[in-house]
Amino acid sequence: MSEGHQHDGQEKVPSRQRRRFPEISSRAYEHPADRSALVALRKLSGFDTVFKALSGLLPERSLRLLFLSDSVRVSDRQFAHLNDMLRDACYILDLEKVPPMYVNQDPQPNAMCIGLDEPIIVVTTGLVELLDEEEMRAVIGHEVGHALSGHAVYRTVLLFLTSLAVRVAWIPLGNLAIMAIVTALREWFRKSELSADRAGLLVGQDLRASMRGLMKIAGGNHLHEMNVDAFLEQAEEYEAGGDLRDSVLKILNVLPRSHPFTTVRAAELKKWAASRDHQRIMDGHYPRRSEDRDASVRDSFRESAASYATHVKSSKDPLMKLVSDLAGGAGDLGDRVRRGFGGFTSSAPKPPSSDGTGTPDEQPPGAQPPRDGD
Repeated sequence: MSEGHQHDGQEKVPSRQRRRFPEISSRAYEHPADRSALVALRKLSGFDTVFKALSGLLPERSLRLLFLSDSVRVSDRQFAHLNDMLRDACYILDLEKVPPMYVNQDPQPNAMCIGLDEPIIVVTTGLVELLDEEEMRAVIGHEVGHALSGHAVYRTVLLFLTSLAVRVAWIPLGNLAIMAIVTALREWFRKSELSADRAGLLVGQDLRASMRGLMKIAGGNHLHEMNVDAFLEQAEEYEAGGDLRDSVLKILNVLPRSHPFTTVRAAELKKWAASRDHQRIMDGHYPRRSEDRDASVRDSFRESAASYATHVKSSKDPLMKLVSDLAGGAGDLGDRVRRGFGGFTSSAPKPPSSDGTGTPDEQPPGAQPPRDGD
């Protein structure tokens, strides 16, 4: 996209050449677990009608009025540079209707896309002040990706159910039922964040900028003190380190979150950027929206299951490696149990000693053998 373009009556010349993806379906960039849920929901007859009926119970209209009355609406007269980025993101992803965007006074860096009938995008002043232009472009592309996928609907429902769980906490089993739904929604939403990160990369088309933005969200505006490669090494250490106890703690830490941890998001985005799927999209080969109605629920669930299976097999996490070993018929489970939690580390057993005895060095009970690179 090297020349100026016309979008909603306004000309916008991007700061550098970027590819555009006419009629791109959100299925092109969605994480398999996210895509399977969305394909299934879109196939449900009357689903949209039910959710619109629920809109009277949800605080959507109140939120719209709140942002309209107490935030700054982005336009060609207010935060014009953000307005240009928003229109450019919608042009690149071929989103016909540009959603309203507001800047809200909040020192916490954050952005969200909510709404049932029409999505609205909200960014905080903390985020606007933290990110440079290319980093902000990726964030706005992230939120436009949410809008294109229809994530705003389910995020709004998640906010409502979370609020409802607090109100019905006094009812026996009522809170448990709501929280079970909330937990499932949060797991889906964490995957939807990975999808939106991919959309942000398709809009910004600058992987380093996407990485910088995630680093700043994690560590603040001290870019000269941070390093992308070191940041990604943290993600690898987080995944591979520790033993089975740490695996359980990771699960407990992530359960209440709607977003994956920033190092994990960075590692996942880098992996996708190097994938054949990403390259095919950049080459112009991607599913179109006109094909969405023909998308197979069965195929989507099969792809989701395959994605989880691949994750388990390739993961260095101790719990995932245990699951993979058991699925593969590994016979050393009893020995691991006898050695305690230290037997469930992600590290491979040490090789036999070089003296020809064929016995590995002894480890004290519960001790972790050194990992490669330590």
